[in-house]
Amino acid sequence: MRLYEHEGKALLERAGIRVPKGTLVSGSAADAGPSLGAATFPVAVKSQVLTGGRMKAGGIAFAEDADQLSAELTRLLGSEISGHRVETLLVEPKTQFDREFYLGITYDSAAKSAVAVFSQAGGIDVEQAGAAVKAEIPLLLPASGFRFKELLASAGLQGRLLSGMTGVFTKLAGLFRDNDCILAEINPLVLTPEGKLVALDVHVELDDDALYRHGDLVKRFGLEGRDADARERSPLERKAEEIDSADHRGVAGRMVEFPGNLGLLIGGGGASLTAFDAVQRHGGKPANYCEIGGNPSVWKVKELTKLLLSRKDVERIAVIMNVVSNTRVDLVARGVVKGILELGLDPAEKIAIFRIPGAWEEDGFSLLRKYGVPYADRTVSIDQAAKMAVAGAGGER
Repeated sequence: MRLYEHEGKALLERAGIRVPKGTLVSGSAADAGPSLGAATFPVAVKSQVLTGGRMKAGGIAFAEDADQLSAELTRLLGSEISGHRVETLLVEPKTQFDREFYLGITYDSAAKSAVAVFSQAGGIDVEQAGAAVKAEIPLLLPASGFRFKELLASAGLQGRLLSGMTGVFTKLAGLFRDNDCILAEINPLVLTPEGKLVALDVHVELDDDALYRHGDLVKRFGLEGRDADARERSPLERKAEEIDSADHRGVAGRMVEFPGNLGLLIGGGGASLTAFDAVQRHGGKPANYCEIGGNPSVWKVKELTKLLLSRKDVERIAVIMNVVSNTRVDLVARGVVKGILELGLDPAEKIAIFRIPGAWEEDGFSLLRKYGVPYADRTVSIDQAAKMAVAGAGGER
């Protein structure tokens, strides 16, 4: 879940990291006057969109006086930046600085550790601007600045700058840990002529699965209903989320819609991605990505099945999972069959393949045989099942 710049800066400020004092503007340029008051020029005008590269795309401007500010507000409000509509602007004093830096903390899934990254070349195109140093860091309480000081010293920092930067890095680590972030980066962090370190821009991403622990942020920033990838969700995707939220048992409803004809109920960790890719590799056209697992209820699977088949272009569905021990095969089979029957349709004609081996599989297979549904046990690979699903859905479209 990516946050807007002004939301990320609110977290930085709460963590004790200095940021410019900005004002949010929405609506129209005419409406902005009272909210801006007596602005101190020059100012930066920054489009609040969930995408990078705003400067290059023309989404960040500077104004030297009120007339120029009004012109930039008019130009930016309602415009599009990299496919994202600009509905809110952040207006803040333009900060003068002598040097700029990059520092960030992300999670390395391969190392199973948080990783701190620092570069003395911050700003635009930081990736190509110069070598960065990085190090794995522990995020256990209490937070310690020692590891950050080592990292920064290895990059050549010393004296007061080393001490100040260590403090900022330590606070950023606390923000990362306390808010269950997967990424928290400041670019640029600038050094002003007065010797202050100020965060001019920030990129914060929260772990979607941990949002239930941060009701304050969900309420404060209006995160409920915001899509993780900043894309406007389709009605079908929103309905799938409602189905998933209505019953706490299992996972079934994290839906991403695609323009295909084969509906997918897939799961089993990485097996869902394997199945999705295999369907495409065999010439199939997935209508969606939707991972299931954790022993969802019959009701949840039934409603999801009905939702998928409510799309007129979805002709069949494929149910493919890895060998499961935490999900009952018979419950998934009952849910899929029940959903199709409630639509007045024939399960044998609507299920291209059912491949879930594991717990209670014989009971599930018995039900599928009763309705003439093609199914596969563990002797059939996920790739083979995907190929059968594509053939059952009429092949490549």
